[in-house]
Amino acid sequence: MSTKKTPVSSPPSPKLNQILAMLPAAEYERLLPDLHLVEMPRKWTLSESGDHVNFLHFPTSGIVSLIYDLEDGSSSEVALVGNEGLIGISIYMGGDSLPSSTEVQSAGSAYRLSRKVMKHEFALGGKLQHLALLYSQALICQTSQTAVCNQHHSVEQRFCRWLLMSLDRLHSDKMAITQEQISHLLGIRRESVTQTAGKLQKDGLIAVSRGCLTVVDRPGLEARVCECYAAVTEECERLLPAPKTSH
Repeated sequence: MSTKKTPVSSPPSPKLNQILAMLPAAEYERLLPDLHLVEMPRKWTLSESGDHVNFLHFPTSGIVSLIYDLEDGSSSEVALVGNEGLIGISIYMGGDSLPSSTEVQSAGSAYRLSRKVMKHEFALGGKLQHLALLYSQALICQTSQTAVCNQHHSVEQRFCRWLLMSLDRLHSDKMAITQEQISHLLGIRRESVTQTAGKLQKDGLIAVSRGCLTVVDRPGLEARVCECYAAVTEECERLLPAPKTSH
């Protein structure tokens, strides 16, 4: 009697991360033995504010939020990172830590690289150094634009910006998230999230169910968002255009 074997899924390719995918073959092959796959469960904290960062993470899927916490217990997301970027810029930017914590918003996976290896690669002045600095510039743009958006734009515009940026990194029109989480990330009251999501759902732009949010009309959502979404997206694409895939 034969037994049926459960198929084992292959690990994701490091090249699902856009920065790793843009490395020259020789540089990529040199890094490969030092890249270690880690799973990123939702709500996992990679580092707390002020922590000495020992690893760089290159996400292949999921979203990691950079969150700034205040003394009164309130907090808000200042940037989000998907497979277009990396986490742990303090390793090569000259500081040992960052004032923000890093928390997984949507579960995924990443390839981890040690501080020692990254510092060695950075000293070589190769393509990884160049791409890491370009990504840091894109991240600075995102955090700056988020600060302006939070100050000058409505809750609905901020909600739409955050939602579109999140879904771009998930490469999907659906995400698993609660209104409590959205409230935490945007730094607004849960009642405001409920009211805003309800209005967008009534207008046929999104569908909300328990723990899940789906975009039904993306063009309609893009028409409601402020200019901050396009500014951040265009700057990221200008600095780090997605690598062309061969067929």
